[in-house]
Amino acid sequence: MHLTDSHAHLYSEQFGPDRLAALRRAQDAGVGTIVMPNIDHSSIDGMLALEAEAPETCFAMMGLHPCSVTRNFEAQLYEVEEWLGRRPFAAVGEAGLDLYWDKTLLAEQQEALKIQLNLAKQHRLPIVLHTREAFAETVALVAAAQDGTLRGVFHCFSGTPAEAAQAIGLGFKLGIGGVATFKNGGADQFLPGIGLEHLLLETDCPYLAPVPHRGKRNEPAYLPLVLHRVAALLGQSPEAVAEATTRNAAALFNL
Repeated sequence: MHLTDSHAHLYSEQFGPDRLAALRRAQDAGVGTIVMPNIDHSSIDGMLALEAEAPETCFAMMGLHPCSVTRNFEAQLYEVEEWLGRRPFAAVGEAGLDLYWDKTLLAEQQEALKIQLNLAKQHRLPIVLHTREAFAETVALVAAAQDGTLRGVFHCFSGTPAEAAQAIGLGFKLGIGGVATFKNGGADQFLPGIGLEHLLLETDCPYLAPVPHRGKRNEPAYLPLVLHRVAALLGQSPEAVAEATTRNAAALFNL
């Protein structure tokens, strides 16, 4: 099986000691494609260096993570815009809203997301959305920006069936990761009945490792654990889920 990890921070400092070994483990596990979201200006060099080292496997996005949005976020978005005009990227991202850690910068996060939604449309790229404790607020901005050309993925989706329907109705995919393997992760509530054409698989490594590695560093080689959980919840074979989600990722990110 060929799997695509549609959201992996493999360039993270947490992989400093064994990054290439982790890449080999991923390939041994059938994960042949890894799409990497950017965080902010500090992550660009490492992300692009890994892409250059493994150009057949690793593909970079360009964006500004909501947790990196400050009161003076415009300078970082100018850099994002400059990079998007300089070379191809798989997507704009990771963008979105995060109200888990800090609600005081909601207005700035919203403005940063609006700008990145427009950049995605301008460059005809998908956008990858982070929506921690902020699904309704994110959906409102996406719906306002949707002109029929906007596409992307709600990454690390673990919402309700109604929220899944909202995201799909806006033309977006759902990124399913390690949370789906958690006992109270909620995937058993929203996943059954969702068509494979709406799904991507992801790890969000080094975060959110699936069971039985929960609480440890996550890595792309653990993606088959997510695959088998999704297959079980959908009543599909792992091969069918692998084929569909890899096809979905290739089409969305133009891989």
